[in-house]
Amino acid sequence: MANNIYAVIDTNVLVSALISTSKESPPVIVLDHIFTGVITPVYDNDIIDEYRSVLSRNKFHLDPIDIEDVINVFLLLGINKERTPIKDESFIDSKDIVFYEVKMSEEDAYLVTGNIKHFPKNPLVVTPREMVDILSGGHGGSR
Repeated sequence: MANNIYAVIDTNVLVSALISTSKESPPVIVLDHIFTGVITPVYDNDIIDEYRSVLSRNKFHLDPIDIEDVINVFLLLGINKERTPIKDESFIDSKDIVFYEVKMSEEDAYLVTGNIKHFPKNPLVVTPREMVDILSGGHGGSR
């Protein structure tokens, strides 16, 4: 199994993991690997603020204590990086730029997202399923 994996986790992956009823879903497996230290989350303050804002939405019915517990794991085990401004890239949603810029600030960091088409083509921008494959020794990142 791979170790010392650095990854920026898109908010949609956290939402999927926290609302999933299956322990076998790729987002849940990714989050479990963060909790066990196999994946080191990479973030900045804007990403943490987005996590809090989105996860607190009433439609997800998440316990505020659970939300803070997850965020605290990111703060405790993760790396807070300054964004690396990017040029010449276009994004469908401007809110995605921060995730890509933080990913670019940590060499060899992955960006794990359920919205892969929202980001520039990059072998280190992967879906949760691809990240699970990478963690199990597969190749993933096939785009």
